[in-house]
Amino acid sequence: MLTKKKKLSKKEIKEDKLVSFYYKSYGYFTENSKRVLSYAGALIVVIALVAFYLNHKSQQNKEAGVQLARVMSLYDGGAYLEAIEGQAGTDILGLKRIVEEYGSTENGETAKIYLANSYNFLGKTDDAFNYYKDYSGSIDVFEATALAGQAGYYADKKDFEKAAGLYKKAAHVSKEDVLNSDYLLHAGINYLTAGNNKSAKEMFETIKKDYASSTANREVNQYLAQVE
Repeated sequence: MLTKKKKLSKKEIKEDKLVSFYYKSYGYFTENSKRVLSYAGALIVVIALVAFYLNHKSQQNKEAGVQLARVMSLYDGGAYLEAIEGQAGTDILGLKRIVEEYGSTENGETAKIYLANSYNFLGKTDDAFNYYKDYSGSIDVFEATALAGQAGYYADKKDFEKAAGLYKKAAHVSKEDVLNSDYLLHAGINYLTAGNNKSAKEMFETIKKDYASSTANREVNQYLAQVE
């Protein structure tokens, strides 16, 4: 005699599915244990390598910061050649060596800017340009400096339109940069020299509107008179 099939409750259905999933998972793991363990092992290795890399990079950044602090007294004192090469017989490596050894760290990237500035002050504009262009750090003020450094290089090469564009770009990296008005003034002057009076006027008017208390604003009227 057939008995009436018992209706399962929602809880029992849920438990039944859970049991089914467990045995399916267990069966898959049993059949593919080598592959699963291989993937898990590979993942552990990747995580370990990433952790090692980040820790190593952090340590290198600290070392770069120490070396940069040592050389800054030379840079600030205007001893740019010594700042680049370091001092023999001392623990001051020099900016060039810091960049070579720690260039991939944030402090190493900062060293690139000071190295480029040092070359610039010594009149070695090609060397300066290469390091300005190579900067890829995350500090806004140095990114703007790198762009302005490249702009100065192109201005020296009489490529005034390109110089103006880079100065303009430098002025828009960060609203907090105290040199923004100067960058805009240089952008305007280069646009003016290139014969692009419309863009030059735009730069000069921006200075008068947004940087009324700046030193650049005291100079801008003489240039505005040339485009109006």
